[in-house]
Amino acid sequence: MSRTARRTSRTSRTSRTVLLATATATAATLCIGAPVQAKGHDPARATLPAGDGWAAEGTGTTGGSKAAREHVYTVDTWEEFRTALARGGTAPKIIKVRGTLNATASGCEAFEAEGYDFAKYLADYDPAVWGLDTPVSGPQEDLRAASAAAQNEGIKAFVPSNTTIIGVGRNAGITGGSLQIKDADNVIVRNLTVESPLDCFPQWDPTDGPTGAWNSEYDAMVVYNSTHVWVDHNTFTDGRFPDSSLPSYYGETYQQHDGLLDIVRGANHVTASWNSFEDHDKTLMIGNSDSATADDTGKLKVTLHHNRFSNVVERAPRVRFGQVDVYNNHFEVKPGQKYGYSFGVGKESRIFAEKNSFALPAGVGAGSILKKWSEAPLTTVGNYVNGKATDLIAVHNAEIPAEQLQSGAGWTPGLRTKVDDPRGLARQLAARAGAGKIC
Repeated sequence: MSRTARRTSRTSRTSRTVLLATATATAATLCIGAPVQAKGHDPARATLPAGDGWAAEGTGTTGGSKAAREHVYTVDTWEEFRTALARGGTAPKIIKVRGTLNATASGCEAFEAEGYDFAKYLADYDPAVWGLDTPVSGPQEDLRAASAAAQNEGIKAFVPSNTTIIGVGRNAGITGGSLQIKDADNVIVRNLTVESPLDCFPQWDPTDGPTGAWNSEYDAMVVYNSTHVWVDHNTFTDGRFPDSSLPSYYGETYQQHDGLLDIVRGANHVTASWNSFEDHDKTLMIGNSDSATADDTGKLKVTLHHNRFSNVVERAPRVRFGQVDVYNNHFEVKPGQKYGYSFGVGKESRIFAEKNSFALPAGVGAGSILKKWSEAPLTTVGNYVNGKATDLIAVHNAEIPAEQLQSGAGWTPGLRTKVDDPRGLARQLAARAGAGKIC
């Protein structure tokens, strides 16, 4: 019997869905990098430090740190993970992820509605046949939508209040799945490598742009109408399936990715720290609609600090409405990569960007770091581009005079811990940001 089979058999005798409820068995394996904690410290019971960003506001963020022994789970499969999340309601719980949980282990075929045929879909809606003026409809579109609904049901995992999710060791992660932190309070997610889920059934929209476009669903992680959320030491990436590997149909990329981390619809008091965002296009969105005034006004208070953004195209972050503190992050644009912008200034946003560093290749001007979507003032202080102190607003206004930005976000962050010299961030975050680097 194989090791995997023996493990599955042993698991079945204890529980068919949730493996090894224990609070202490795996703590030592997590201790793999700075900062060093006290002897006997269990990272799964760590809480957000006092003053560490917007998630420290008010009651702070403790996740499942107070979980009773019977509400601590170690899981090896996507099914076990979703079952553990559903157990015990909102009682504090800790879920330790061991290895990689694969939400699409059976392939896209497992979600296909009977009769769906992608070749026929392509034939039916070819612009030469269907045109570009009318949204697609008909039997194959109905079957595509039914297939998409099945995938939606299978790959989303809903995280309840008072939960800590933490990877065990260096190689814990999720692929093919979408973490939904929705209508929850007090959640911690740490030490996971999260590969952006692939939409198996993108929809063709012939009316999107002058030549049509493929539109996809599923973010790697969504914080939706939730409060006090700490996202720390994770790696978010397209991983095995970068956009460059995706095929084209009708002359357009068959886009199967959406965002890596979206914070939307009344979400508030979120800290994202020491994460690595890699090899992705639409990366991090805070506020997803200009029309969400009722949900988002006065909310979307988010801190982003000590995160590494490498080879990302845009939305790092794109902001609407929120008071967003962006400090001590490093942004690396690689030679030859597609690059749009880093900070998107959207409707009623108030971005405070301080002591970040940017590495831009030849031919990419510092003015492109900022992108104006709406009239909204922001503050940029002490930022460095290619090792030189740079006034991001001034250089943007000089390089892109048609998009004049106004200085002065109108608020000053008060919830911070240590602020580092931006000139050392590239080396510091290469060594310490991302999964596999906590203890």
